[in-house]
Amino acid sequence: MRHSIRLFGPWLIAPCILAGTANVQADVHVRVKDNTFHVAPGMLAYTEFELSGEPLAESLGLDLDVLSPSAIDKPYPFDYAAGIESYEYSEEAMYALDYQSHLGPHLANGPRNAHRGGTLADLGKRFIDLSQAVGFSPDEIPLNMYPISLPLSAGIPQFGQPVDTRIVNHGEVTVEEANGQKKTLTTDIPAYYRDFKTLAWDPKGMTMSLEPAAIGGMLLKEVMWSQDFLGTMHSRKDDQEVEATSATMDQGDQYALGDSAVDGFNGVVLTELSLDKMTLMQNRLAFNGKTLGAKISPDYDPAKGPIWFPHSTRVELVQKHGLNALGKLTVDDRSSTLRDEWMLLWPLAEYYGFSDQRAANTHKKAAFQAVFDGSPFAAAPKVNIDRNPHNDIAGEDAFSLASNLSHLVFRNLQALHFNKAAGTLVDRWNGKPGNHITIYDAAYALVALDIYQRAQNAEPVGYASAAVASTVLKTPEGEAAKAMIRRQADFLLKQALGANGLAHDGLTLDPQGKATAASPADKKQSLGTQFALLRGLGAAFAATGDSRYRQAGRQLYLTIEKRMFDPSIGTWADKPGQPTLHTAWTEAAISGGLRTAMQQLRNEGPESSPELELAQLAQRYVSWFRTVINGPRLGEGMQQAEWLEDTGENMISGEGGDTDHDHVPQITAAGGPHGTAMVMAGSAEVSEK
Repeated sequence: MRHSIRLFGPWLIAPCILAGTANVQADVHVRVKDNTFHVAPGMLAYTEFELSGEPLAESLGLDLDVLSPSAIDKPYPFDYAAGIESYEYSEEAMYALDYQSHLGPHLANGPRNAHRGGTLADLGKRFIDLSQAVGFSPDEIPLNMYPISLPLSAGIPQFGQPVDTRIVNHGEVTVEEANGQKKTLTTDIPAYYRDFKTLAWDPKGMTMSLEPAAIGGMLLKEVMWSQDFLGTMHSRKDDQEVEATSATMDQGDQYALGDSAVDGFNGVVLTELSLDKMTLMQNRLAFNGKTLGAKISPDYDPAKGPIWFPHSTRVELVQKHGLNALGKLTVDDRSSTLRDEWMLLWPLAEYYGFSDQRAANTHKKAAFQAVFDGSPFAAAPKVNIDRNPHNDIAGEDAFSLASNLSHLVFRNLQALHFNKAAGTLVDRWNGKPGNHITIYDAAYALVALDIYQRAQNAEPVGYASAAVASTVLKTPEGEAAKAMIRRQADFLLKQALGANGLAHDGLTLDPQGKATAASPADKKQSLGTQFALLRGLGAAFAATGDSRYRQAGRQLYLTIEKRMFDPSIGTWADKPGQPTLHTAWTEAAISGGLRTAMQQLRNEGPESSPELELAQLAQRYVSWFRTVINGPRLGEGMQQAEWLEDTGENMISGEGGDTDHDHVPQITAAGGPHGTAMVMAGSAEVSEK
């Protein structure tokens, strides 16, 4: 399931500028405190890892074609950490959850398959149709895949049974030794590499609840990779990538969807999973304060009666066809939360842009149009893509689902969460808006709003979303989102920062709308909050082109360096010299915020802050990633395990369970009775020895 590395352009920046360093401080420990995989923050982090992988490296002009998983830190540590490790951890964690974990209802028992007949045979036929659309042999589909419609909110990612490690084949890998000499080694291919039957997570560790943020996090991973995989086409004859010059190129015998057959297959399967999620959201999970399954329509108006996705719904999984299916659903927490809303809005907006078929959008991407032209996925009804928004209907094609759902979420942000007097979004609504603001969420809401306005205004989303907007359309929704971005960003600049220049974790509004960091928890200035604010300011700058947000981001980064960088551990800390608890939310923000610094805040023209020189930022990237994510020694990092081959790990006789010596073990050597899936821990404490 390897996504091929491609060369998109020439070097824009001298390679030595991004050399970075592979050094990790000898006296640092990273102790895992919670090995649970929490889907919402974990998949947000892996989305940021994806964007901070190949797309970041490509945006800096690096030649990714020279990278090899087995050539560790070649040509430079930054290239490898970004282009291989960050990127591949992101991709493989998605497969661990979507294809292997059993952490949710099986796709065979989902609403889309029910329309086809609801049997395993119906799903099997659908997968054959999808494989044919991308020129992928059905014989190559991994055995015992367990695609899930919706993820439960969390699970302990340890396997519930012995993993099938029987050696079924062999391969070769060429590695470079310390003296520069290359040697070829024989690798073992275990049964579990192509048969996922024994990779199910222990059901006793699963949290039996549905949360909108977790559904959004998984949907975000799926749509980002679907856009990547399906953004071009390939020749059926030799599997070579080609640019799509028309939406009908795939309708003959010469070309197929996807940049390669295997990538195309993953792209269409992930799209199928996404459509199941959105269908369930539209038909079963919306709440009107009394019952689930409230009807969502394109003309939804919160003033006529709010409909939202409750923060927590207890779920019973039942067995149908011997596979998980959704049973009884019970609302446990009826609140609408800002975190749930922005975690949904971002991927729904991405899907809107991915499947956009509007007549007014004359910049539609041919490869994407081919995906949603009726085969393999339904086209939108004409009333939903014409120039009249008042005749829209609630369809179940990709574009109609994304349109209906994203509008609902955005309108709820406007009506339920936005305090107009103060100019800020608040954390919670439960019949009436609350008065507390978590800065992390207010900042990340800017990211989601930016993607929403870009999608509405027909601007690029996905990997191109860091660019300053050049509006193609000016829709009422897009312009309303831009106005909210300005007000929210201005509020954060005025209210969020303490006297030391760092952001507080939270604020509370008094009846007059004045914001203060009133509680001890609010007064904290955690690492995740600072980098989330950097990420949000970068999104505000991209959306508006207003240089104030870029300058504020530059100043915030300089303050982070001054007050939070801890040389004793080689990376940042809440308070230098003291232990820092990193969560998956923290890692998401650091990855996204540091990428913002590298792409948008780095020195340009006469700017000369040493901390914002690209070489220094690259060094910080490598040091953070190798210390906190990989860990300073085996089994200590946030990344609990890694898959074979594409991350540089291989099964080699006599070499143990960490053959690439990056301190991240193979899944069968990663702890637990039978091993651990290739996903991130819930939290870890970083400190000096």
